[in-house]
Amino acid sequence: MAAIKGFGARLYSGEKSFNIVGRAKRWYIVSSLFVLVSVGTLATQGLQLGIEFKGGSAYTFTSSTATVPQARAAIENSGFNGELIVQKIGDDKIRLQTGALDTAEAEGIERAITSNFGVQVRDIDTQIIGPSWGEEITKKALYGLIAFLIVIMIFLSMTFNSKMAIAAIIAVMHDVLITVGIYALVGFDVTPASVIGFLTILGYSLYDTVVVFDKVNENTRSIAASSKQTFTQATNLAVNQTIVRSINTTVTSLLPVASILIIGGALLGAGTLKDIALALFIGMLVGAYSSIFIAPGILAQLREKEPAMQALAKRVASRGSAPVETVAAQAVRTVIAPSANRGPRNQPKRKGRK
Repeated sequence: MAAIKGFGARLYSGEKSFNIVGRAKRWYIVSSLFVLVSVGTLATQGLQLGIEFKGGSAYTFTSSTATVPQARAAIENSGFNGELIVQKIGDDKIRLQTGALDTAEAEGIERAITSNFGVQVRDIDTQIIGPSWGEEITKKALYGLIAFLIVIMIFLSMTFNSKMAIAAIIAVMHDVLITVGIYALVGFDVTPASVIGFLTILGYSLYDTVVVFDKVNENTRSIAASSKQTFTQATNLAVNQTIVRSINTTVTSLLPVASILIIGGALLGAGTLKDIALALFIGMLVGAYSSIFIAPGILAQLREKEPAMQALAKRVASRGSAPVETVAAQAVRTVIAPSANRGPRNQPKRKGRK
């Protein structure tokens, strides 16, 4: 722990620095690969929507001996040849999910369950959702996402500036697209609980990005009047000063989410907990990555196009190029040095003995 604190102190003071913002193109390439895979998977394979969105029927029953292959074979042998998803929940529950059924098909599935696994009809948890209700839920989820992005854009523009708002929104969309792409690639079911998890990801990713941008604001408040470092270098210093905090926040947030995912989803068979925890776990990892490697780089590129920042870059270049580590350390020392040297300079000279 002491080593981590010491390392964080060296990053904050500029004694040690990683050129993260200066190498933004590398991180863009990595993100582009993930985004391309996500878009390709969504275009070719699509999302595995739960019955809450597309409509259908779900039958859940308890049996300590039933397995997924046995349940699938029992339903197919009953004459049903439609869409069928069979899942094991916990140690003793089986969940069957189908598309829309007519009365004869629904009765056939119930008979197959009762005759093969010794379950009474009253003990089968049946959930039937019409396609119109699922379509309405889908629209509300999209409306919620759009409203969130609009409100956040307005808030960030008022709190910081429009370029920070643009960079933050791009990072948030990056997080959601990659998370949804992973869902499509692996074939996880998208349920209303998953959508809640996606919306929570937006808030978490935005929080992490705002912490970094707040430090960028502090480091660049009067940067145009100086000639010590460019906007990119000041932004890189802010990222290094907040990177330990971002990592600590992410790790401490992932631990309880992982507990919910493993204990609630895998051991207890709580489907809703599993759906939320899965979305949060993936999204938090992607959000921490974007707040450090994507959003600051986009912001620096947008700001460096301003005439004042271009003039600043020319003044810094005219003074001679220095490594990022040196520039960062000098920037911090300019704040600390005056107060440290003020005392001895103002002390009166001692008179020698006559």
